[in-house]
Parts: sequence; structure tokens; C-alpha cells
Amino acid sequence: MVFSSRDNSRFGDGEYLLFRQYLESACGIMLGDNKNYLIDSRLRKLMKDRNIQSLGDLVREIDRAGNRSLRQDVIDAMTTNETLWFRDRHPFTFLQDNLLPELARNPGEIAIWCAACSSGQEPYSISICVEEMRRRSMILANKQVRVLATDISSRILDQARKGIYEPLALKRGMSDERLNLHFKANADGSWEIKPDIRKRIEFRPINLKENFITIGKFDVVFCRNVLIYFSSELQQQIITNIHRVLKPGGYLFLGGSETPKGLNDLFEIRYYTPGVVYVKK
Repeated sequence: MVFSSRDNSRFGDGEYLLFRQYLESACGIMLGDNKNYLIDSRLRKLMKDRNIQSLGDLVREIDRAGNRSLRQDVIDAMTTNETLWFRDRHPFTFLQDNLLPELARNPGEIAIWCAACSSGQEPYSISICVEEMRRRSMILANKQVRVLATDISSRILDQARKGIYEPLALKRGMSDERLNLHFKANADGSWEIKPDIRKRIEFRPINLKENFITIGKFDVVFCRNVLIYFSSELQQQIITNIHRVLKPGGYLFLGGSETPKGLNDLFEIRYYTPGVVYVKK
């Protein structure tokens, strides 16, 4: 989720503050000062279509009993889903070359959770790593690998499930070799992920602000470049809940600039060149 900056908006400071408080309460996202232009640009069409005149009216309309669809539409509009294939590369290389062979020696399936999966590039990148490891080594031959991909936006999850991408989106990190191996070309110029990559991924809506500890146990969690949009208190809550869903000795990947409070109490740092992964204590 990426918020950029500009200067003007038709919303006043009071309305802006009210909506900021609502958005943080609903999904934990914190908007900084002077970002009311962003609300204007993201919500203008939605409010016009529903004949809602002010942000105060919008919040009151959302709070009305049974208006979950408007709440979801607002969350969808306010979460920008920018992502890359194999973002930063080294976490995926380390997963493929080090963690998968290590986890393959353990009994049972390998379970990986991709939190805030956006339009699907990260979980599909993970599944491609699994498929490539399976093809080049017998170590995963009889091992089931399950990937859970979650996001707060139902709209973006619907897009991710389709696994269809335009060429421009694929230029952001997808090599030609992997494109030809793991995608099929459609007649309209788009590319569709192949079934052997898609089949191991389950897409599910989850709000990280809420209690998610019933989703199962995982060997690896990717929660990268997400926590920076939350308060330090919510970051600590999310990290604690991730710790609970990780298996003993499980691994957590965070974004390069994310070092939430309480992290060192729950995880040990394992260094690899050029990154780090956090191991459950």
C-alpha cells in the first residue's frame, strides 16, 4: 500500500481528520498530514455515484447497520496495490536455495503465508520458486507445499485469483525465461499464470488488524513492506500474532526498513547475504 503526496483537496481539515480516524479504526492504515488530496482522488467517484456529499456523511453511511459493501468499497479505494515480481530478489533466492531444502526434511507439508499479497505477484513468485525447486531436485518430489495469500481488499484478491497480467505489469521483475516457462500467452496480449503455479495458492481476505491466529500454522511468513503503514502499537500486535501462527523455528520475512517494536523479543536474526530473515524463538 503506497501513499504519494500533493497539496490540494476539496475536503476540509475537520472532515479529513474524521476520515483518518475512521480508516485507522477500520483497517489500521495511518494517513499522514496533508494527504487529504489523496482521499479526494480515491473517493471522488465512489461518493458521486452514491450521492454522498461529505466525508462525515460517508463515515455515517458506512456505520449504518448492514452497509458492509460500502465499507469494503472504501477500503478497496484507499489501499494502493503496488508490487513487483520477486521484489528485492534475495528473499526468494534464499527461500528457494536454503529454506525449501531445509524444510523438506521436516515431516508434513510446507506451509507459507503471504500477508498483504496485493494483486498476486508475491505469492505467485513464491510458487514459481517452489516449482523450479521441484523440477531441479528430488527433494520436493513427494512434499506438498501450500501457500496462503491474503489481503484486506476483496477487489484486489479477485484480480489476483485470475492470475492474468498485462505485459506492462510483467515487466516489473519478471524475466523472459520465467515468463515463457510459467505463463501462457492469451489472444488479447495478456499473460496467464499456468495451473501448476496457481494450484498451490489459496487466496483469502484477512485484515491484519483483526485476530488471525486461527488461520493455521506456517513454516514461513512473508509480511513485507506492510507494517510501515500501521502505528507502532498495531505493528507489535501483528508481529505477536504472526509469532503465534509460525511453527517452532519458523521464518519471517519483513521489508528492509521494518523493525517493529518487540521484534527482538520474539525472533532471532539470521543473516544471509544481502538480507536477514527472522527465526521464531
